[in-house]
Parts: sequence; structure tokens; C-alpha cells
Amino acid sequence: MSTPAVKPIPEGMHSLTPHLVCAGAAEAIDFYVKAFNAVEMVRLPGPGGKLMHASLTIGDSTLMLVDEMTDCGAIGPKTLKGSPVTIHLYVEDVDAAVAQAVAAGARVTMPVADMFWGDRYGQLEDPFGHRWSVATHTRDVTPEQVQDAMSKMGSQ
Repeated sequence: MSTPAVKPIPEGMHSLTPHLVCAGAAEAIDFYVKAFNAVEMVRLPGPGGKLMHASLTIGDSTLMLVDEMTDCGAIGPKTLKGSPVTIHLYVEDVDAAVAQAVAAGARVTMPVADMFWGDRYGQLEDPFGHRWSVATHTRDVTPEQVQDAMSKMGSQ
């Protein structure tokens, strides 16, 4: 009897999955549940109370996270004094989603507005130093329309 083939990408996963390092990963899970309606899938506690691995779903995507462990090279944005990475999240209602995230403790870094590329879009920083862009796609635009709008912005 043959065993079924193991899928190289596990069921429910996408090819690309953010894996965040958080100083206070358990608190980060609580925040993501309140802010983005995350659902906790896996939590693997390790020695000393550190979270060795966690997996959440937000919408149709997975987010992994781990506690900061500087001796292992797992360093979060608070220790690094910022992050050059922004995680993008599409939602049904960006205004409501940003308000929910702010109520949970996020800080708006760019207010929600209609953008030339067809999204209503804003940016946040979560309490753990991770940057998020949040958007709702509101209209389809062609690459030429995007380029034209960018050109007009540059001339102002």
C-alpha cells in the first residue's frame, strides 16, 4: 500500500508567509486577534516562557510569529528601532479595519485616503513596531492611468 504524497506547500498555506519577531509574542497574538480578527491556529511555548512558534490566520492568509530571542538572532523592530518592512492587508472595509486596529492599540502613520492606483489605503504601526498598510480596492485602473497619475504628482 502506498502512502499519499506529501504536499510541498501544506494545505491552506500560500507560497509567501510573513514570519514576525515580536518582543512579547503572546501579547502580539492578543493584539492581532483584536485588531485584525486573527484566529490562532498554533502556539508552541518554549523554555523560559518564550513563544517558539505561533501561527495565526488573518483573512485567507497565515501569519507566523515568534518571541524575540536576541541570542538566536531573532530581533524585533522595537530592538532595531524600526522596521523597513510593511505588511500589506486587503480588507472589505479599510476605514472600519483601521478604526478597529487603532482601538486595539495601533498608531496611524498615514491616514486612510483614496489613492490613484485604485485603493482606499492607510498605514499603521502596531504596538510591537511592525508596519502595516491596509487597503480596500475600490476601482480598477490601467497601468497607463497609474503612470499618468504618478507623473502628475511628480510635476506638482
